[in-house]
Amino acid sequence: MSSDANAAPAPAGAQAPVDRMAGVDPVPGVAKPDAILKADGVRRSFGGLTAVDVDHLEVQRGTITALIGPNGAGKSTLFNLLTGFDRVDKGTWSFQGKAVNGLSGHKVARQGMVRTFQLTKALTRMTVLDNMLLAAPGQSGERFAGAFARPVWRRQEAANRERAMDLLRRFKLDAKRDDLAGSLSGGQRKLLEMARSLMVNPSMVMLDEPMAGVNPALVQSLLGHITALRDEGMTVLFVEHDMDVIMGISDWIVVLAEGKVIAEGRPADIRSNTQVIDAYLGVQHDEPAGTEETS
Repeated sequence: MSSDANAAPAPAGAQAPVDRMAGVDPVPGVAKPDAILKADGVRRSFGGLTAVDVDHLEVQRGTITALIGPNGAGKSTLFNLLTGFDRVDKGTWSFQGKAVNGLSGHKVARQGMVRTFQLTKALTRMTVLDNMLLAAPGQSGERFAGAFARPVWRRQEAANRERAMDLLRRFKLDAKRDDLAGSLSGGQRKLLEMARSLMVNPSMVMLDEPMAGVNPALVQSLLGHITALRDEGMTVLFVEHDMDVIMGISDWIVVLAEGKVIAEGRPADIRSNTQVIDAYLGVQHDEPAGTEETS
């Protein structure tokens, strides 16, 4: 896979960024040794409902960070805000030290932060290969002046096609290159969306429920691709509900409840965190039946 002009050099070992987190306290809003993404005071309300109310959040570069929480906690809304697919009421955030709040989705992607969606966005009436080529950045043939520089855009087109095919082979979709994207299974569409996101050589990939609706036979394949991204030096932030998946591949976990970050930490920290247990099961879950409150 080609190197990323936006990304920091790949770590000497896949564990290097994780090792740097060894001394980080598992508390909400804690600073990270090398944060690629920082958000402050991010708020979003819909009518009288506050969907996101994040005071401070940092994501460590080169790690897999899971964003979890009960249904309606604000996870996908936060994704939409950070990636320019929704507008905040207030708040700022930066990516690799550059402010990206207020930028549209495609401009955020150009900065090296890309995302996938819970419901895949494949263009179903286009072929798998065309879906990939559509995501290639800076195509000079699409501009009026560039359209007349035939040798330039032909070389670029050939390079984009080669990269697209490399990625399709990586995700075992190369045999489907000429099939309509609408003919793919749900799991294959997830793979296509992940492969397509890599066409822009991102520094950070944000995955919104990558395992949702995926055939169990493809889950392990998806997990392998996610850990491979981290091992190549990319940062992964993902939303997921399957706790076995979360605990199995995450380096760090951030927990949202009612739009707020209520906990952060390593998988072992989160497993034993009573606030997290209460958020998922309700604060009364561990009270013995029949007990009465005394004044």
